[in-house]
Parts: sequence; C-alpha cells; structure tokens
Amino acid sequence: MTATTITSATTGTDSFLRFAMRLDAVLTGLMGIAGAALAPRIAELSGTTTAFEYGMAAFFIGYGALVLGLARMKHVRIPGIWVIGGNVLYTVASVIFVLAGVFPLTTTGVVATLGAGVYTLVMADLQYMGVRRMRA
Repeated sequence: MTATTITSATTGTDSFLRFAMRLDAVLTGLMGIAGAALAPRIAELSGTTTAFEYGMAAFFIGYGALVLGLARMKHVRIPGIWVIGGNVLYTVASVIFVLAGVFPLTTTGVVATLGAGVYTLVMADLQYMGVRRMRA
C-alpha cells in the first residue's frame, strides 16, 4: 500500500504575503497591458513621449510576470523582501522623476506619476505586513 501526500505551496504563515504579491503582480500587469494599448493617448495627456509610455508598459508587464512567478516559489519570504524593496525604490523614483523635470509633465502627468508611487508604497506595505505575519 502506498500513501500519497499533497503539500500546498502556501503555508498558513505565508498566505498573506503570497496574496499581496499576486495582487501587485496582476494589477501591475493589467496596467502594463492598458498602458501598451493607450500609450499615445497617455503620452499626450501626461507630457511624456509615446516611446517612454511603451517602455513603461513593457516594464509593468515584465515586472508583473516576475512577481507572479516569485509568489509561486516554495519559500517566498526572501523574494517578498526583494519585491518590497523594488516597490519602495519605484516610489522614490516616482518622486525624483517629478522633481527632476525629466519631461515637461502636465498636471495629469504629475498626479499619475505620484499616484503610481503611492500605489507601489501601498503594495510594499501590504507585502511588509505579509512578511511580518510570517515571523509570528
């Protein structure tokens, strides 16, 4: 007689971190798809270039796919910490991008850029809460 054991990739302590990473991955990927479809219009409204918007869309799609893959790993704590760092870095970069005047951003462009920074900070906070729950 043989016994079969099925183990879940998600443990009781890492489920919130996995959820937060998946949420971030899906929302970021969707924004990348929308950005690719609407790049010329977004560039016109924000004050950037179409090439820049296509590049950001590609980055969002790639980042979303990467984070989704990391959320599926057996041990998710260290990848989760790296994703938190990436999100915080993006938040800081958003503020620097606006302050440095890289593009002549419109009001809509400033609000959208800083809004993206707030989004990544919220995702980093959720993921940090997930990491903290793993210690408990």
